[in-house]
Amino acid sequence: MNPPPFAVLEPPEFRVGIGYDCHRLVPDRPLMLGGVEIESDKGLLGHSDADVVLHAITDALLGAVGQGDIGELFPPSDPQWKDAPSSVFVRHAVELVQGYGWRVVNLDIVVVIERPRILPHRESIRENIRKLLGIDVGAVGLKAKTGEGIGPVGKGKLAESHAVVLLMRREKPKLM
Repeated sequence: MNPPPFAVLEPPEFRVGIGYDCHRLVPDRPLMLGGVEIESDKGLLGHSDADVVLHAITDALLGAVGQGDIGELFPPSDPQWKDAPSSVFVRHAVELVQGYGWRVVNLDIVVVIERPRILPHRESIRENIRKLLGIDVGAVGLKAKTGEGIGPVGKGKLAESHAVVLLMRREKPKLM
């Protein structure tokens, strides 16, 4: 008589994705960062709402599961993405990640912009990202840097964002 099978959990599998985006700052556009509109005399120029934070997050998620980048899935040549909220891109990337059997563990973001200051908006941005990714707010790191008056960022002509995401495969018991 054979003993009944028992579950053995395999060690967790992880993936890391890195994302980056930048857009020019111009007058007469809203400034969207992390899905939050921030009062500013300049906004980001792009086909969609040009949210560099959400674009970097989207690319990090897509990269972690080997699915190209935001420009491939949502090409700027496609009129349906004109002025689209970047949350649409993040939600789609999260669905892909989950469809491949992964879940987001945590995310770390750096926003590089000379002004406005991000600190007063930090918690609302983190909360919005938390909702989009379905994770705890404590798993969303957000830091802001300036260009120290140097280069396009320092001269207030450009904003950038970097994102790193950690994914973990959902644990599946293996019968022995």
